Amino acid sequence: MKAVILTAVTIIVLQVTGCSQNNSKNIPGTTAKHVGGPCEGCEAIYESPVAFEQLKSTDTLPDFDEPGPRIRISGIVYQRDGKTPAKDVVIYVYHTDQTGHYSPGPNATGWERRNGRIRGWMKTDKNGFYQFYTLKPGHYPNTNIPAHIHIVVKEPDKNEYYIDEYLFDGDRFLTETERKKQEKRAGDGIIKLIPQSNGLLHGTRNIILGVNIPGYPS
Repeated sequence: MKAVILTAVTIIVLQVTGCSQNNSKNIPGTTAKHVGGPCEGCEAIYESPVAFEQLKSTDTLPDFDEPGPRIRISGIVYQRDGKTPAKDVVIYVYHTDQTGHYSPGPNATGWERRNGRIRGWMKTDKNGFYQFYTLKPGHYPNTNIPAHIHIVVKEPDKNEYYIDEYLFDGDRFLTETERKKQEKRAGDGIIKLIPQSNGLLHGTRNIILGVNIPGYPS
């Protein structure tokens, strides 16, 4: 009986240790101070198939070559002053497929089972630049919720946190009421898609770190 109890205790300790190792506070390069408030699922940023050190400033999401409106979103990430480019900021994005579902891949694990397969990771370059290619997401079925792209950011010396979703100017569900609901975390997330000569729709969103982020150092 003692051996059984000891084994059970050992398993519990290992499980707790494993969970703590996934906590952003214990990841090298982060601080113990938590910013951004609660963020369910933000840890999905650590499921990048490429090590953070090897991420590029550009990513192409898995749906880009599928049927649908093709878009490119780009911008500059700035420090809190709104002027200084912020380099090495990791960005995680994900969104619905053309049917409005977060559809996972056939061998999905981790947060892909909830976020779906259409997701990507990038890291700002020395000029704070980032961009990604994807399809404009579909609306949730049977709702009046605007189409959107979720985004989580991770600064080199801070924990991961979410900022305002990318929303699309002109979306039939983006009413004045919806616009007023936006927290404008890291700035305005509403973008205008402009047709390009290559057939893509291009939207620009600059991000200012710390703006309307709870607990962020002034």
